[in-house]
Amino acid sequence: MKITSITQQVKTAGRYSVFVEGKYSFSLSEAVLVSSQIASGQELDAAQLSAYKKLSADDKLYSRALRYAAMRSHSEWEVRFYLQRKEAPPDFIDEALRKLRDLGLVDDFKYAQNFVHDRRLLKPTSKRKLLMELRKKRVTHEAIEAALAEDEGTDSSALIEVIARKRRQSKYQDDTKLMQFLARQGFGYDDIKRALRLAEDD
Repeated sequence: MKITSITQQVKTAGRYSVFVEGKYSFSLSEAVLVSSQIASGQELDAAQLSAYKKLSADDKLYSRALRYAAMRSHSEWEVRFYLQRKEAPPDFIDEALRKLRDLGLVDDFKYAQNFVHDRRLLKPTSKRKLLMELRKKRVTHEAIEAALAEDEGTDSSALIEVIARKRRQSKYQDDTKLMQFLARQGFGYDDIKRALRLAEDD
């Protein structure tokens, strides 16, 4: 069997279709195409063709993982779970995660940092709630602790901001309902009472 042509795909930039005996056989990304050193006119036996098709499948799956990780910040567990849903074998997942870590696209500490920063900015909550949410994302304990240690926000300032926002809603004019909501956000009872008194004084 002979590779009769290699052509760049129109719809997928950076990917090339490989034709064997005039028929489409498999595709590879530019990087893998170069590293594999295959070329038009190359003779293949059945085992080699099968190996290239396996390489193509792995290449496509890694490209998906790359897009998934680059689209927005994800924890390592989220990327691992994404690949598991794609039925990727364990060895492939470990290697893909290694490559993504090397590229800086998977980093639990940076993920935790960004997560804490965004929550403080957009939807303030307690450090206890942040800890719980990051644990749900299966972020490593060390990464969570380091990110929270760097966090300059305090539960007191977050409480004041949350109370001010919630007081704009008729539902939370009732102190009991507001206190219940704040407790669900992980704030301590004494801290809640103190913050409510401060809000009333203002």
